[in-house]
Amino acid sequence: MTRKRFVVILLLLVVWVFGAWFAAASLIVSAPLDRADAIVVLAGSATYKERAGKAAELYRAGVSRTIILTNDNRQGGWSNTEERNPYFYERSRVELLSAGVSAADIVVLPDPVYSTYDEAVLLRRYSEMRGWQSIVVVTSAYHSRRALWVWKRTFAGTPVRIGVDPVAPGYQTPKPATWWLHLKGWEDVPLEYLKFVIYLFRY
Repeated sequence: MTRKRFVVILLLLVVWVFGAWFAAASLIVSAPLDRADAIVVLAGSATYKERAGKAAELYRAGVSRTIILTNDNRQGGWSNTEERNPYFYERSRVELLSAGVSAADIVVLPDPVYSTYDEAVLLRRYSEMRGWQSIVVVTSAYHSRRALWVWKRTFAGTPVRIGVDPVAPGYQTPKPATWWLHLKGWEDVPLEYLKFVIYLFRY
């Protein structure tokens, strides 16, 4: 390999690493609320542990005494204890209970939802019935920008303040600097941009 070719490859690698980091980091936004009427944990299937953990953290910090779980109608792996495949919202509930959240403070909305938009619409109806003024949404890092966008859009014209407090990447979600080294990272970052474009045109 010639020196010139080596320099070109090195520069391309540097550009790729920085560009990949910037693309991932740009998807992450945070708009926390000190207090809220409810903490809503967005359905995330495989990322239910990190999202439930973040919600429990906010609960213990006194952000809200109510945690809402939505039902994406998807089931996880086999549970020997229950001898069935529990739904992910059920697994999230177990995680919350294990983290010290009172069972009385966990509300499961049984109506199936199939998108972030569905969850926002469902919670808008639910919040109107209860006269809520604020909701903080918990989701994974790379989903936070789209989640905040669609929730604010869905709640436009209402008195409800919407906050988003995402899980810091590094647990079930790869970090921005190294997402491209993980299969899940390829599922998270490029796919999230595609979903955002679809949302921009659809909603």
